[in-house]
Amino acid sequence: MFRRTVNGLTLSFYLAGINNQNFLMRDHQTGTYWQQITGRAISGPLAGNQLQLVSSDELTYGLWKTEQPQGTVLQDIARYASEYSPLDWDKQIGKMPTVISYPQAGLKPRDLMLGVRAFGSARAFPFQAVLRQKLIQDHLGDKPILIVVGPDNQSVRVFLRKIPDQSETPDFYRSDVASQPFLLDSLSGSEWNFQGCAVAGSEKGQCLTRIDSIKDYWFDWRNYNSDTSVFGLTTRVK
Repeated sequence: MFRRTVNGLTLSFYLAGINNQNFLMRDHQTGTYWQQITGRAISGPLAGNQLQLVSSDELTYGLWKTEQPQGTVLQDIARYASEYSPLDWDKQIGKMPTVISYPQAGLKPRDLMLGVRAFGSARAFPFQAVLRQKLIQDHLGDKPILIVVGPDNQSVRVFLRKIPDQSETPDFYRSDVASQPFLLDSLSGSEWNFQGCAVAGSEKGQCLTRIDSIKDYWFDWRNYNSDTSVFGLTTRVK
């Protein structure tokens, strides 16, 4: 998700083409072409400009509704119903061949990844491994990070693993038991929710810093992040 204002000009976009199975957007105002995954202008009067990323979540509806009980949902437009993607779109697209490929040990082009770029580094986390482990504590660049699966066991968020008023780096522990806290930290024993905020204990009111992430196919993530590493992969990415 990106802001669509560049240099004071508010742009409107439409699908203009496909590049390596990643679509190209073109704005009506200047005719500039923009890359979907990066939000970067690659051709036209605004070439070289970058759309500003807006933090967003990909959550199950049930979890989102518990966090945003007053939230509203964009309604389908009946006259365009035939143009919407089918419910099993992701399964269909997963069977399609790719025009580019980056063979790695155990990786297929359409393996779904959780891609994280921050602190001068990029890493791909195999999404199914994230769902299995439910909590991953890692480092990106020189910073400790925390990847945690939500209480719905499907939604995922990434945080900087530093409590604002603590000099030490904590470990976190996740529970699936409804009667127990969702997350606990090792330094204070405070209780944390899926929003990354402490809800009980000495750190109550503190919140971890969110880190943006994206779900993407391996071939697409690797194509636009040539310096990426892969979590759990010991051989070097080529």
